[in-house]
Amino acid sequence: MGDQAFLSPGRGIAAHHTNNSYAAYVVEVEVDPSRRLDIRRVVVAIDCGTPVNRSGIEAQAQGGMLDGLSAALFGEITLARGRSVQDNFTNYPWLRNHEAPAIQIHLVESGEAPTGLGEIPYPPVAPALAHAIFSANGERIRRLPLSRHGFTLAT
Repeated sequence: MGDQAFLSPGRGIAAHHTNNSYAAYVVEVEVDPSRRLDIRRVVVAIDCGTPVNRSGIEAQAQGGMLDGLSAALFGEITLARGRSVQDNFTNYPWLRNHEAPAIQIHLVESGEAPTGLGEIPYPPVAPALAHAIFSANGERIRRLPLSRHGFTLAT
């Protein structure tokens, strides 16, 4: 990671409820003085009633985490001359496998009827990351993407 030391890790939490399903995330991040982020791990708890397809739920949680982190970090469409500047993944950054943090998924054991999952895992990721940054360095983020604030990923 170079010669700059990372600050103490910060943790942030956020949750979402839709259609009788719940997802809650804890994001752990370290921030160095040059605004590099090391997203250490993400822990998610999901309650969608009786799990019907556990591997499908885990895949949805992983995908929601990756999509949410990517959007929070880089997600921005800009226009020039009435057209989108970002037209493909060559100029619209997205997390790559080697940048993805460790994820732990916990399914709430429930006797309730299945409620589905859909997009439930996506919304709480960005606020959990923003709270983690605040916990790590005291900076409150109120506008995304984080790249606009000079944050980059430590790789």
